[in-house]
Amino acid sequence: MEMGSAQFAALAVCVCIFASGAMVDGQNVTGGGTRPAELHIGVLFTFDSVIGRAVMPAIELAVADVNADPGVLPGTNFSFIMQDANCSGFVGTIKALELLAKDVVAVVGPQSSSIAHVISHAVTELHVPLVSFAASDPTLSSFEYPYFVRATTSDYFQMSAVASIINQYRWRDVIAIYVDDDYGRGGITALGDVLAKEKSKISYKAKLPPGASMTTIEDMLMHVNEMQSRVYVVHVNPDSGLAVFAAAKSLGMMSSGYAWIATDWLSTVLDASEHINPDRMELTQGVIMLQQHVADSGIYHSLLSRWNNLTRNGGHSSLSSYSMRTYDSVWLVAHAVEEFLSEGNAISFSTDPNLRDTKGSNLQLASLRSLNNGEKLLEKIWHANFTGASGQVQFTVGRDLIHPAFDILNIVGTGFRTIGYWSNVSGLSVVAPEELHSGSLNSSINNVQLHGVIWPGQTAAKPRGWVFPHHGKPLRIGVPLRTSYKEFVMQDKGPDGVKGFSVDVFKAAIGLLPYPVSFDFILFGDGLKNPSYNDLVQKVSDNYFDAAIGDIAIVTNRTRIVDFTQPYTESGLIILAPAREIESNAWAFLKPFTFQMWSVLGVLFLFVGAVVWVLEHRTNTEFRGPPRQQIMTVCWFSFSTMFFAHRENTVSALGRFVLLVWMFVVLIINSSYTASLTSLLTVQEITSGIQGLDSLIAGSGAIGYQVGSFARSYLIQELNIAETRLVPLNSPSDYARALELGSGNGGVDAIIDELPYVEIFLSKYCKYKTVGQVFTKSGWGFAFPRDSPLAVDLSTAILTLSENGNLQRIHDEWLTGTKCSTDDSVGSSRLSLSSFWGLYLICGFACVLALLIFFSRICCQYRKYNNQVGLECHEPELITRPARPARLTTIKSMISFVDKREEEVKNALKKKPNDCLQPRIGTIGEQSTLPL
Repeated sequence: MEMGSAQFAALAVCVCIFASGAMVDGQNVTGGGTRPAELHIGVLFTFDSVIGRAVMPAIELAVADVNADPGVLPGTNFSFIMQDANCSGFVGTIKALELLAKDVVAVVGPQSSSIAHVISHAVTELHVPLVSFAASDPTLSSFEYPYFVRATTSDYFQMSAVASIINQYRWRDVIAIYVDDDYGRGGITALGDVLAKEKSKISYKAKLPPGASMTTIEDMLMHVNEMQSRVYVVHVNPDSGLAVFAAAKSLGMMSSGYAWIATDWLSTVLDASEHINPDRMELTQGVIMLQQHVADSGIYHSLLSRWNNLTRNGGHSSLSSYSMRTYDSVWLVAHAVEEFLSEGNAISFSTDPNLRDTKGSNLQLASLRSLNNGEKLLEKIWHANFTGASGQVQFTVGRDLIHPAFDILNIVGTGFRTIGYWSNVSGLSVVAPEELHSGSLNSSINNVQLHGVIWPGQTAAKPRGWVFPHHGKPLRIGVPLRTSYKEFVMQDKGPDGVKGFSVDVFKAAIGLLPYPVSFDFILFGDGLKNPSYNDLVQKVSDNYFDAAIGDIAIVTNRTRIVDFTQPYTESGLIILAPAREIESNAWAFLKPFTFQMWSVLGVLFLFVGAVVWVLEHRTNTEFRGPPRQQIMTVCWFSFSTMFFAHRENTVSALGRFVLLVWMFVVLIINSSYTASLTSLLTVQEITSGIQGLDSLIAGSGAIGYQVGSFARSYLIQELNIAETRLVPLNSPSDYARALELGSGNGGVDAIIDELPYVEIFLSKYCKYKTVGQVFTKSGWGFAFPRDSPLAVDLSTAILTLSENGNLQRIHDEWLTGTKCSTDDSVGSSRLSLSSFWGLYLICGFACVLALLIFFSRICCQYRKYNNQVGLECHEPELITRPARPARLTTIKSMISFVDKREEEVKNALKKKPNDCLQPRIGTIGEQSTLPL
């Protein structure tokens, strides 16, 4: 990034001012190849400031400790030159350039990020490291300014800690109060970036000019107090930051319901005096503040003891994190210079050729000399690794201090207590970061992220984080003034002015919220037709209404401008078309079964009758007689079983088995026929010829839609239906009239509307029917402005209503069951052969099995009968008859045997051989007659 024009101008003016009295020394080499007798570092900060009073003793102690350590810079007097920035960017820049003109090997400071931005250009040109103990602006990048060394924690990590706290308490909107300089802007920009990752955001940035008056601060706080968020992040300068809390307390903003989070500037202010200041503590009761974490170590305790001895009578502040960062910064430079000299490098300065005066310039830029081999010294700084008072001093690849961590403190009473820690390794935790780094953790303790907090107003209850920004005024709830389907929303003379299903759901959900919400219902519409719901939602987006309730469909174009609650009922578009009953005719009784079904059924009746005749013929006299009589018996028996009216009884076990299976089949067929015939005689069919959405789109007839519904835009934009085909309809009576007339007579072929409306319509008009399925899946919800927390809370309440059954109870109170069927079928299917093939298979299998058993038994009997009677008795007629082929004789004998009565066969098998000849004496030549 190039130097800004304002910064460059300031730098040029400062050079002109200080260089007018400077001497041009050419090249100066200190010490040659040996160690120099004296080394100077420059120190730049504001003496009379909160941070300055904490820094000055730290510098004195650090330099003294360096000179007392024989292992660091032996034989060299390490000293410092201090300059007062005097809380001015302009003065601070001048003083910085004066330091650079005094051949310092490094500059420790400044405390201001704004000054650091300017002089980073100068130190980069002169190759002098700038080690800052307080410039925390994240935009101060060591990659952009190579010689800028941040010896403190970047505000990027501090803002990550703040974002973790906000996410811990599930706040989604915060207001940032910050000083309008590089330090404030850089920190709040980083906070916004980190919050975005946590699905939160800064809803408003309240900036204060540096050194803002109390009036300016109060005006700003009154403005933010009118907003919805009650979570404030304060990122200001320590010298004027308490004025924000003083103004907030005077305005009543340090009471219950507010949440304040202060960055580490507040801990610096509270550490500014050795003794607790009750007035300061009173202003900040309940505030959560951050403090740079300092590990408990021997170096820290040693420094603390010496600090107390030094500052007991000096009027300086107590030891703070900035004090320790400054102390470690001096040591960082000392260690780097020691390594630099140990490698045989010399401390020397030379005139920068880029700063030579040309054409008689009076700026005398040559008085600013660059440090030879400054890049090597800088490299030693980046590779430093030692333990200081603030902890481990070591830099990451990104040139930040390793293990950034913060203490999270809660101001209570006359002090503050630690409620947790944040580190970039573990996030929030109640375990100290150094314990987490060691790896010895108690998982049950580590799972606790923060201890309890006492919030402003001396309450332990977590602030909700937002309020209605109306100063107690009721919410303006927009309600559509419907002229039809008033079961959902209707005007009423009661206290609310409205009632209906949607209204009762809203009131029940509001009643479940853990806080009171006052509201007024405001009707939207002219009362002559249903209002446009898109316009109603737009009113919410424009903040004309604070919310809108009713039968509002959640569709894409509406979700772009408002937030909806959880749907409280399902919805979606469906086709409604006219239907009529099918007229009966003389052959209506044949329609339940297909032709194939009737044919197979007739064949099966005859087949079963024949099987039963075969099985009963030898044992049952009712199945014997002349051939004509037996044929009539088979036909009669077959079809009479359909009505269970057969007179013939079955006596054989196999016949009864077949008849039992057949009766079961007949029972199923009769029941199915009756049900199908009933359905066919009462079924409705669609008269418009529309069979579904595709046929509706492909047609050219008129299509109706409800006034105010999103159906119109959906049909035009999504289904590409010509606008000229669309007919607006307002009431159920309009629906019925338009469907009755039809498209050719000024009506419509079909209506597309949302399912809840169609269900109510069909409960009153039974001559119409739905076609197909719901082809858009949506629901009805309540609309709120974008990012409204009330929408989230109401969604939870609606889910609770659904789970405890109250939502269904409200539904049943307003929306009774429909009287007409909304079955979407357009006809009743005729029963085909495929519906009964299983039954037929069972029946056929039973018949075949019975016949197999029967003929197996016949064959066994015939063999015995033929051996015993036919061969031993030598029937005369067989002797006297002419010879015939053996096969024909056997078949005829078999048929004759099958035709014999069962009783006759059994008696013949019981007779002895001598008994069969006696009756035949004297009868030779006579022909015996076999009964048929």
